[in-house]
Amino acid sequence: MEELLAAHFWLAVGQIILIDILLGGDNAVVIALACRQLPTHLRKQGVLWGTLAAIVLRVILIAFALSLLKVPFLKLAGGALLLWIGVKLLLPENDEAHEGIHASDRLWAAVKTIVVADLVMSIDNVIAIAGAATNAQAHHQLPLVIFGLLVSVPIIVWGSQLVLKLMDRFPFIITAGGMLLGWIAGTMAYSDPGLSGWIEPSITLQYVAGAAGAALVLVLGHILQKPRAT
Repeated sequence: MEELLAAHFWLAVGQIILIDILLGGDNAVVIALACRQLPTHLRKQGVLWGTLAAIVLRVILIAFALSLLKVPFLKLAGGALLLWIGVKLLLPENDEAHEGIHASDRLWAAVKTIVVADLVMSIDNVIAIAGAATNAQAHHQLPLVIFGLLVSVPIIVWGSQLVLKLMDRFPFIITAGGMLLGWIAGTMAYSDPGLSGWIEPSITLQYVAGAAGAALVLVLGHILQKPRAT
């Protein structure tokens, strides 16, 4: 119970919610595209069942990822992938990502489209959320993930337009999100079990690793944006 009142627990909750909002905008678009040809009276059901199925799928994938991250050196690989996801978040979006999403006029066909598309697009969310959850005690990690997803998914589905407008108006939100992913990548790599015999555990080193990851995302994102702006 004391763990639930600890500051780092709620910090991890906040990170999971922010990550899912930043990286989950595509999910809201997929749900809208998949349900757009449903009859009006079935659209809410399509959104509801598609969202619930996506949440269950995400929890299963993240539970699997949390187990895999205990294997030596996989956190290093996950941290590297998360760094690139953070950098990619700072780059201009590619509108062609949703060209393969087909609408259906049947409820369960639309739900199936949502689930399949979410499965394909979930790797960034899964790695990022699993990395954020590792900051909590092991027996609280999965409940933490479930709670974070339950809070953030409704925000994405029903408040996606507001979230997108806020991001357009305040670009620093995107930058901060990318740096947050870099921070998580650094702390994830630092805590890799394979490095336990090489690095003496230190909260200072953990913060240094996180700060280095955040700075690396910012620098790489700035460098890669330059050719696109010319």
